[in-house]
Amino acid sequence: MSTSSPWRCLRSAHFALWSGANLVSNVGTWMQLVAQSLLVLELTGSPALTGLTLSLQAAPGLLLGLVGGAAVDVWPRRLTVGVAQAILGGLALVTAALAAAGLLSVPVIMAIAVVSGTIAVVDGPAAALLGSELVTERDVPSAIALGSLATSAGRVLGTAAAAAAIALGGVPAAYAVNGLSFLVVAAVVPFLRPVRAVAQRPAGRSPLAGVRSGFGYLLGSRALLGLLVVGAVTSTLGRNYSLGFATLVTGPLHGGAGAYGTVSAVLAIGAVAGAVVAARLTSARYARVARLALVGALLQVAAAFAVGMPMLLLIALPLAIAESVQDTLTSTIMVTRPPEHLRGMVLGAWQSAASGWALVGPPTLGWLLESFGARTGLALGGLVIAAVIVAVRVLHISFPAIRRPGPRAPAVAV
Repeated sequence: MSTSSPWRCLRSAHFALWSGANLVSNVGTWMQLVAQSLLVLELTGSPALTGLTLSLQAAPGLLLGLVGGAAVDVWPRRLTVGVAQAILGGLALVTAALAAAGLLSVPVIMAIAVVSGTIAVVDGPAAALLGSELVTERDVPSAIALGSLATSAGRVLGTAAAAAAIALGGVPAAYAVNGLSFLVVAAVVPFLRPVRAVAQRPAGRSPLAGVRSGFGYLLGSRALLGLLVVGAVTSTLGRNYSLGFATLVTGPLHGGAGAYGTVSAVLAIGAVAGAVVAARLTSARYARVARLALVGALLQVAAAFAVGMPMLLLIALPLAIAESVQDTLTSTIMVTRPPEHLRGMVLGAWQSAASGWALVGPPTLGWLLESFGARTGLALGGLVIAAVIVAVRVLHISFPAIRRPGPRAPAVAV
């Protein structure tokens, strides 16, 4: 397998094993998400309560991401992932048993969602770091891109499998499969061996001390501050295409559900193609992320003024490719650039920030679309994104290093 192959990360037998287990887990996760939504709807008939249940599962990531990431920097990586996966599997199996016995109420579902989300605060960054340590640093973009493909495949397979499982065994069957999928990952973890040396973490350091050190590092890193600002502005004023493109297609372009479905399919194809392109890269730089974000912003402006569906589809494909490559490069920087003993905290900070963007982004873009119309709202969002990125790159005023006590940030090209 060549050094530029998008699949070169699979040369590591340990990473191949990890990827296979994660694909199984992704399928199970999507099966449970489908089953959970259907169950809450069946019990309450309320889409609002269904959405609240999903939000409760995501809320710990917003509130506890920093502490969870800092804990990952202190605790043994494989043990953390193995225990977290086993607990998540146990919760899913308990939920399946409660559902089968008819004892699963909405408050119980919500409580389980909060507990699962809290465990994921630690499991998410620990699993991401463990996966990156199973390949060489040159192969990290390939590993992250393959993970993205596995997530997409898991979503497609999981939603289809959920329908079959629920038809055959009801909602408990979907929960049970997800529980077993977590246990598959837990069983695989003890056999994994990193191929890169992992730096020794400071002995006796508490997670709260890690939060302080991590903040000092983040404030001293122009590249990571840049990623946070680019992520914030693009996630708030762009990327919400289930809202923006749906409004554009059904409004000015006079399309229906079928037309929007076609756009969604093109976006999905572009995301997969972008992951393959990103997997061929061997390094990640903030400057490249910024350029891709700028391209995405300008394509969003072009999409706003598309004169018909064919033109919109031609724009949607490169837009999705650019954003997929941008995401892979961002993740690569997050797991490779910070000092080893602060990487969990950096990922936790990113998780908290991403959760915040997910809450703020849709209503903000929705306000733009409603206030200025579909075309002008999308165009304004894209222009603001472009202006922020250009201001950062040309004027050099948005990401100065703010010195704080703690580890000094290594030089990263910006």
